[in-house]
Amino acid sequence: MSGLLSLFRLLEGPQTFGRGPAFWSLFGVVLVVACTYPLFSDGYTVGNTVYFFVWVFIALSLCLIWGYGGSLSFGETAFFGIAGYGYGILTINFGSAYGFTLVALVLAIAIAALVALLLGYFMFFGRIAGVFLGIVTLAVTLMLERFMAQTAGPEWHIGTARLNGFNGMSTMPPLTIPWPGEPIVLFADVGLYYVVLGLLVLVYLGLRILMNSSFGNVIVAIRENPERAEMLGNDVRKYRLITFVIGAALAGLSGVLYTVWGQYITPSSMGMTAAALPLIWVAVGGRSDLTSTLIGTLVVLAVFQALTIYGSQYALIFMGVLLVLTVLMAPNGLVLEAMNWLGRLAARYWRRTN
Repeated sequence: MSGLLSLFRLLEGPQTFGRGPAFWSLFGVVLVVACTYPLFSDGYTVGNTVYFFVWVFIALSLCLIWGYGGSLSFGETAFFGIAGYGYGILTINFGSAYGFTLVALVLAIAIAALVALLLGYFMFFGRIAGVFLGIVTLAVTLMLERFMAQTAGPEWHIGTARLNGFNGMSTMPPLTIPWPGEPIVLFADVGLYYVVLGLLVLVYLGLRILMNSSFGNVIVAIRENPERAEMLGNDVRKYRLITFVIGAALAGLSGVLYTVWGQYITPSSMGMTAAALPLIWVAVGGRSDLTSTLIGTLVVLAVFQALTIYGSQYALIFMGVLLVLTVLMAPNGLVLEAMNWLGRLAARYWRRTN
């Protein structure tokens, strides 16, 4: 019981925004609205909302690695693609019977995490840091995207799964949960919505606990001053590597859920544009806080999709302008600055009325 209480206490701390009854009451209201939303919407709109939720995981991974850890990585879309292709290869070869899609989901994420472990070991124990870390991860991402784009021939296959080059892989089965009588197939509809929403809540709360723990405090200390953190007896390389692997696993989860949602995955999901967009979401939201990253990603994604539909030629230009304005006007993030302002306003009002 004391261990559970300690975990609950870690939901609030200096490394995350929001604490006290007011914040958690608002969190509860938002969660209730999210849970009841499918009751008042159609299946297509609910499925489109799942698409938004899927991308939040990769944004949270970048928030962890870049915002809290101070390591700018362009490699999250590489792990996104590795896990997405991994899920496709496994399920096309072995099918969806007996809940194998759930096993494939876990294995695909584990593959992405293993690749991150190998890459991160050579980077962090080789003392690669700063801008060079971004260059290495970007190079790995672009090389992987170029390689997968050239696998169009029939000779490029793993078992019965064709890689298909630029066209990507498709027709992989959706998530299937074994159930007495008939398995539950989670297409891009209400069922998948609730699964992804549940995962998103668990990941968000889990990351809050992680970042307010001693591990999170060390990660932030390394970001602020790695030399001082090392002088205090912390193995900076090990902490950075662990953070990198956790972030890769989250990006892998995003990739698998994207593949499950659309039942396809293409090399373009690892391209330059795909690698840059999460950076914009996280920068606009506020890279040093989980809540602002979550909110910022959903808001910017909604705006970006609207622009893509009604003015596709301006969508990427808008994203670039938004990033420049954020860096110049609110380097800590537009959403985080707004949240801090509202927090100060609420605190002033509370002092006046009490």
